[in-house]
Amino acid sequence: METFKGAAADHHGVGLGTARGAAPYPVLVADTSGAVREVNRAALLLFPRAVDGAWLQDVAPAWLADAHRYLTDLVLSGGQEALLSPGHESMRPVYGDAGGRAFEAYPTLGEEGEVAWWLIDITDRRLAETALRTERQRALLLSEVSNALLACMNDERCTTVTAQLAARHLADAAVVIPSTTDHRLSVISSSATGGVVRRTVDADPGHVPGLSEALQGLPPVSGRWIDPGTLPDWLVPRALAGSVGSVVVTPLPGHGVPTGALVLLRGRENAGFSESEEAFARLFAARAGAAWSVVRLYAEQASITATLMRELLPPTLRQVHGVQFAGGYRPSGHGTRVGGDFYDVHPGSDSGQETFVVLGDVCGKGLDAAVLTGKIRNTLQALLPMADDHHRVLSLLNGALVASQHARFATLVLASALRLPDRVRLRLTCAGHPAPMIVRTDGTVEEADTRGTLVGVLSEIEAQTVEVELAPGETCLMYTDGITEAKGGPLGGAMFGERRLRNALAECLGMPAEAVVERIQMLATQWIGQGRHDDMAVVAITAPRTAHAAANEHPPGRCTT
Repeated sequence: METFKGAAADHHGVGLGTARGAAPYPVLVADTSGAVREVNRAALLLFPRAVDGAWLQDVAPAWLADAHRYLTDLVLSGGQEALLSPGHESMRPVYGDAGGRAFEAYPTLGEEGEVAWWLIDITDRRLAETALRTERQRALLLSEVSNALLACMNDERCTTVTAQLAARHLADAAVVIPSTTDHRLSVISSSATGGVVRRTVDADPGHVPGLSEALQGLPPVSGRWIDPGTLPDWLVPRALAGSVGSVVVTPLPGHGVPTGALVLLRGRENAGFSESEEAFARLFAARAGAAWSVVRLYAEQASITATLMRELLPPTLRQVHGVQFAGGYRPSGHGTRVGGDFYDVHPGSDSGQETFVVLGDVCGKGLDAAVLTGKIRNTLQALLPMADDHHRVLSLLNGALVASQHARFATLVLASALRLPDRVRLRLTCAGHPAPMIVRTDGTVEEADTRGTLVGVLSEIEAQTVEVELAPGETCLMYTDGITEAKGGPLGGAMFGERRLRNALAECLGMPAEAVVERIQMLATQWIGQGRHDDMAVVAITAPRTAHAAANEHPPGRCTT
């Protein structure tokens, strides 16, 4: 035993005899047969029956007795020298519980094969490690909640993900109830297996303790005050029907407005919610509610944007009262759908009334230009009863823009189209805008003789109206300067220009209006390539070919003032 005592002294700085009375941790010695040979006071307090001669397996936990038997078997088989070598894996500590505490037991071999077990109490360390591990898991869960919900960007999907994550990580089942102003409640429930059930019920949330308050964003009540047996059937998922053992109700707070409530349920066979778990449930709900609130705000803004976008986007054109209309628009920016170019077609009340067409270009691009575009389109809509007088329409619009002291201006071209038995009559008026081009049946392209001043700059506007006739198959092309000023080509710096536009239009002789627009847009896009460009808009007005009106029976119409 002297050798063993020396080894103990080397390892711990005190002899075994001294350790019995003074060591702060238990020390227990057993021989190769498993009989206890020595213990100190701390070991006797932990193992009261560990007297000299008692069998270790009868007085110590099984994990310690098994470890001792394993080591002594190695000693008896002749492996003692190997065990004494530094770092041998069999001499590593073993872990287990004793007396309601967690211990780490280090073995030390004596000269005759006996083993001294030095037990270090690691309960506090184990609790700290568990708490740290729990906090890390909770932090990861909160991060997952935020990422999962913000990735949804869909209100219904958010409630589904919230219920699934809560049921998977916090309880046996979870129920999400969005805030409402009446007794018609949406109930989204999920079990730990991940299944989700959505339903709508007519119920009073006041019948569930804390639910009505949670839906209003008020602080939650403790789960200890909620009797699971009083929960209504509509709140309990089928998987827990009749077996709910504990409940937690907590609000899902949003950005200043409550988004709903979260209900967590556990079965009777599982432990109830601890104070720590209830606190984390509130933290989970706060994170979920904040993310859900952002998604709701995004959905609301997206809905508003979509509604406004429908009003700002150019309309789809078609044949009206025997005249073909087609339009095309390409905004300047990638990812944008609206800008400063626009067009509208307002059909007459019947075939005997003119169809009013407007194509415009607001100074600038992007959203600011689109806002003024919307104002101009709305003003022109209000001026439709005066559409037969182009100059009056332009004067009233000009006065409205000047009076608004808006820093931007616009260019416009107006057209009034009427189908006659054998041709289409057009009245065209430009206000600071490129004059329309007309392709005739002989392939020539001419420019309408109309011009005028910018809209929204001077107090008085000047504009000249010209009347044009289109024979069957002829087309009048209205366009914005985004087409002619588009830069591209082999070196990327040449403008598309009026000459190329004339040649392109000449190639469109006899084409329907829609095909003309597609051809012009395709050529302009090819010219630009990947380069930057301004907003581009075109409108084609075509006199369709008919059986009773051949192109050679009526010479091409010419411009008359």
